[in-house]
Amino acid sequence: MTVEKLKSEVAGEITLSQTPGSTMKKWREIFAITQAELAGLLKISPSTISDYEGNRRKSPGSGVIKRFVNALVQIDNERGNPILSKMQEGVARTEEYFELHEFATSIAAVDFQKMIGATVVANEDLMKVKKLYGYTLMESLKIILEMPFNQFPKLYGSMSERAFVFTQVSTGRSPMVVIRVTPMKPSVVVLHGIKEVDPLAVKIAEREQIPVLATNMDLAKMKDALNKI
Repeated sequence: MTVEKLKSEVAGEITLSQTPGSTMKKWREIFAITQAELAGLLKISPSTISDYEGNRRKSPGSGVIKRFVNALVQIDNERGNPILSKMQEGVARTEEYFELHEFATSIAAVDFQKMIGATVVANEDLMKVKKLYGYTLMESLKIILEMPFNQFPKLYGSMSERAFVFTQVSTGRSPMVVIRVTPMKPSVVVLHGIKEVDPLAVKIAEREQIPVLATNMDLAKMKDALNKI
């Protein structure tokens, strides 16, 4: 995917969002740009950026959104394209194995937990500081047994700050073993439809400092709720 297409997708997401300011904040955070840096390039005050992100100003017009997106790209270019390169690498989709969804705005892990009716089985203290930008839904054994290993980085989409939701889980051990041996780590792991979590899975989660949630919420209802974020 070209940079121009990525810019169009970001601009489109902001335009269609019910809370465009929150979506602008999400993308600023993804690019690791401060309000002051962005304001300096756009030649506006940081308080104006804050007002947009807090949805205190009316929805930005197409001109503002275009300048905003161009500024993100320009600053990333000046830094050597660390974010754009990562995003382009993760664009290719392999829906045969998993589903990706990017949130229009970031969500706190504790709020994510409530939305999916989950209980925390490991690292509950970390839930207070985790922030999620999306989730990846996958069938546990299919990912482990069938998906080529070189495709694993694509599970992270644009950013690793996301939840991995594993379905068809028996004990939770296999997903956590895979996460243990891969260099990138999700922010949160969700085990769907599980009755009891394997103690080894919990130990791995504690070692990797990844909160693990368990839920039995109907999968269709869960996806419907999360896809509205």
